[in-house]
Amino acid sequence: MKTKTLKLLEVEKSWWIADADSQVLGRLASKIAQILKGKHKVNYVPHLDNGDCVVVINAEKIMVTGNKEDQKTYFRHTGYAGGVKTTNLAHLRRTYPERIIEKAVKGMLPSNKLGRRMFSHLKVYAGSNHPHEAQLPKKLEV
Repeated sequence: MKTKTLKLLEVEKSWWIADADSQVLGRLASKIAQILKGKHKVNYVPHLDNGDCVVVINAEKIMVTGNKEDQKTYFRHTGYAGGVKTTNLAHLRRTYPERIIEKAVKGMLPSNKLGRRMFSHLKVYAGSNHPHEAQLPKKLEV
């Protein structure tokens, strides 16, 4: 008996929708990362982009536990000496609420070309309106 290996042309992608309204950030992000990786499928292989596409709506209504709203900080560096910039979660929620979920999910994906390809299948929107109505047959329940 031979072992069958999944090929890139045999991968079938489906679309999922996740409503972030009153969902805990880490729990939702880990579920989304599993779907983007393809770990929910029976034919999962770690070296292929076997995951599905995920659309997240209501990103501004994501919930965090504890005092993370004021204490959680996001770091970035400009590339210059002394160029460290920090932002807390409350400020990021006011300015770019989509980036909260994007950063959480991106940290749970592999840090290579495959992870960047998986991350491109994530679409996050602040409100409930999105342009992917035709592709959405499945609903993600956390």
